[in-house]
Amino acid sequence: MKFQKNMLRKYFIMGSQNCHRDPREILQEAAAAGITAFQFREKGKHSLKGAAKVELAKDLKAICHDFQIPFIINDDVDLAKQLDADGIHVGQDDQPVEVVRKQFPNKIIGLSISTNKELNHSPLEIVDYIGAGPIFATNTKEDAKKAVGLEWIQNLKKQHPSLPIVAIGGINTTNAQEVIQAGADGVSFITAITETNHILQAVQRL
Repeated sequence: MKFQKNMLRKYFIMGSQNCHRDPREILQEAAAAGITAFQFREKGKHSLKGAAKVELAKDLKAICHDFQIPFIINDDVDLAKQLDADGIHVGQDDQPVEVVRKQFPNKIIGLSISTNKELNHSPLEIVDYIGAGPIFATNTKEDAKKAVGLEWIQNLKKQHPSLPIVAIGGINTTNAQEVIQAGADGVSFITAITETNHILQAVQRL
């Protein structure tokens, strides 16, 4: 699947550890409601391992493809290869993005960037988009860094006007629009979907 900037607009991230019910049902409803990308992030406390993780990933990939939404895997290069995922998203502490690009020359690759130092040391020319954040404080990610605020989006856009940016961290139905107004091409979210009983309305407001 070829990357397009508008894929970032409503970028849903989820693993089973984020869900109080079947993740398949949640993704199905979110996809039908209009999300534009999905990242499978099965990581941290209570996450699935081994065959159970692979089986869930297969099912979620099938849902994404039914709705023609890119299926992106967080960090797990072996799983991305096994399932022929559409893309991979890595953080600064994961496998170097140069290595990932060599393995997957044609897949969508995203990289998280939180500081000017990371920005200056990242090979932006080989990634399709960057994840900027955490914009707001979040409890969803156990190893989340300090919130960087909307100024980080504005700073990135000023330095790299054409660089596709999806904002990450603490984004919900209340603050999503101000993130877009700050210059992000899209917003990513977890609990805005996994913690609501009204997925359609949530996706519409994000």
